[in-house]
Amino acid sequence: MQALAELTLFTDIPSLTAAFVAVFLVGLSKGGLGGAFALMGVPILSLVMSPVQAAALLLPVLLMMDAVSLWTWRGWFDRATLWHILPGAALGIAIGGLTAAYTPESMVRLLVGVIALGFVARMALTRGKRPGQAAGQNRARGTIWGSVAGFTSFVAHAGGPPFQIYTLPLRLDPRVYTGTSVIFFAVVNVVKLVPYAALGQFTAPTMISALVLLPLAVISTLLGAAIIKRLRAEVFYPLMYAMITLVGLKLVWDGFSALLA
Repeated sequence: MQALAELTLFTDIPSLTAAFVAVFLVGLSKGGLGGAFALMGVPILSLVMSPVQAAALLLPVLLMMDAVSLWTWRGWFDRATLWHILPGAALGIAIGGLTAAYTPESMVRLLVGVIALGFVARMALTRGKRPGQAAGQNRARGTIWGSVAGFTSFVAHAGGPPFQIYTLPLRLDPRVYTGTSVIFFAVVNVVKLVPYAALGQFTAPTMISALVLLPLAVISTLLGAAIIKRLRAEVFYPLMYAMITLVGLKLVWDGFSALLA
């Protein structure tokens, strides 16, 4: 353990255990099992290291998971959705990079949580009026929610809810939906490398720590994908709406707790 502590961010058994738990939950999410697990990553790691270190450690791990997910879900994606939402995401990341020093993460998490819960409430209220009706692609909506997803992903690793607000109403095939989200967040994470590197986040201990977590990142991502591939649409979409509800509640709780601290 002493040798590991000298090379990595893991100074003791509790810090290593927290990292394993965080990466396992995030991996399940990256494999396709919804965004609720992904939001646990930074808070769990923050129990044993600073939130800044936790976020910096997770980004290279997320890129590893993205590589596994891209291979697992190859061929399953919706080109139109990506075309409508990715340009806005690039804009949101740029805004996040320029305003990171002035943007309270707690406020971002609270805002995203409220938006997510409002989205779920709206879908629940209109479900009986428009049963099974899928929304169409829309450039303006895609740009808006793509920008919000890019910004919140950069500032608070909370890009899932804005992405889902645009994509869930499209009612894509579950495999197409998951493959599209994998490509979207893979691109977002790659673009985030530039501003994160400029902010000096990628130290040698951070990168070695990420390498230590690589095997678990791969295994947990493949496990999440295996579970999703066995879900039918009538099970998948209620699960996704339940996940975004949990995400919204978690973000609102985190935001309020930080603001009141």
